[in-house]
Amino acid sequence: MFNTYEEAVSWIHSLLNHGIKPGLERMEWMLERLDHPERRLKFVHVGGTNGKGSTVTYMRHILQESGYEVGTFTSPYIETFTERIALNGTPIPESDLVEVCNRVYPVVQEASKTSLGSPTEFEVITLICFVYFGKVAFPDIVLLEVGLGGRLDSTNVIHPLVSIITNVGFDHMHILGNDLEEITFEKAGIIKSGVPLITTAEEELVRNRLIETTKKNNTKSYKLNEEFRVSDLTSTKDSENFTFHSPYRTIENISIEMKGLHQVKNASAALMAMEYLRVFYGLHIEEDMIKRGLLHASWPGRFERILENPDVIIDGAHNPEGITSLAETIKTRYPDSSIYTVFSAVGDKDIESMLEPLYPIVSSMTFTTFEFPRAVRANELYERCSFSEKAFEENWMTAVETVMNKADDKDLVLITGSLYFIAEVRSYLKTLK
Repeated sequence: MFNTYEEAVSWIHSLLNHGIKPGLERMEWMLERLDHPERRLKFVHVGGTNGKGSTVTYMRHILQESGYEVGTFTSPYIETFTERIALNGTPIPESDLVEVCNRVYPVVQEASKTSLGSPTEFEVITLICFVYFGKVAFPDIVLLEVGLGGRLDSTNVIHPLVSIITNVGFDHMHILGNDLEEITFEKAGIIKSGVPLITTAEEELVRNRLIETTKKNNTKSYKLNEEFRVSDLTSTKDSENFTFHSPYRTIENISIEMKGLHQVKNASAALMAMEYLRVFYGLHIEEDMIKRGLLHASWPGRFERILENPDVIIDGAHNPEGITSLAETIKTRYPDSSIYTVFSAVGDKDIESMLEPLYPIVSSMTFTTFEFPRAVRANELYERCSFSEKAFEENWMTAVETVMNKADDKDLVLITGSLYFIAEVRSYLKTLK
């Protein structure tokens, strides 16, 4: 058992060696032995390829402005491990994490001695989330982010009030499938009988499959640009501004500080979910609460400006859809700047097709790596990219410093790729302020 926070986190991380084991049987077995803490909670379940974390933070801020206690479960973390499980944006206290780990440890050990096999790191973190919220913190509502895929993800043991699928694109293909049809099938696995779906997915094949799944489950779908939409979209230096339309009301003069059209879509998904909960579950959510919540919402590592003169932006765009959205935001925000990019990635990604949207707008691309089990070496990333103005540097601090020294005050330094990489760089850059 554990006496300190460090001991508890070390145990959790030791489970990473058990890899990824899709399936719900272990989770259900362990939850049964813990008297099903998840059944005491009200959930919004959030899946999709990109935008899950931003959508969660928009909802959290709206609900907090409306006076509710809000639990969130997100991944990965940017600054501290405990931020993955938070109440009203405050990470789980270290003492509570130790207490909850001591509750779940015997069950995890028991499971590992059965034919079910040892639980994975993510399964145990999910278990800790359920026990903390269901037996210690007791929030009014929990915003639960899917870890990987949906159908067999360890979060998919709940029956939420409403489900959200932001979009579906190419990521984790070695697990979820090689084409959009297979990936959509996995993402759509969070859709439950009688639980409505809200989606911002726009690809026709994806949308059709999601609609089919909701019909099979005798429930309703709310789709961007059909049941809900945005209009009057304008961008300023500091904000995106728009009007939101749903079947239940129109809200004008909304502003968000997170940049890009993709963030407007994420905010609209969050708004549609809040409107559904207001109308069908009686949550007290007024227009002024919505506007304040959205304006205050921020999410580290998503088009986040860390330094100025030159501007240094970090963005955890780690798949084709994320890079495409990033490129569109850069074109809007920095149309006349020279853009110097530092990039790192994990896993077996198609680097060429992923980075292609950046080629027309960046001046140079520097590849690097970092200490992480699945991080790709800098020289390998370099070889897999056809962009002409490229370089590589295995030491990421050296790579970042070299690129920053090359940029003038009017230029943009863009640091992007894996969220695990962004977390390390963000921590370092914060010390330079």
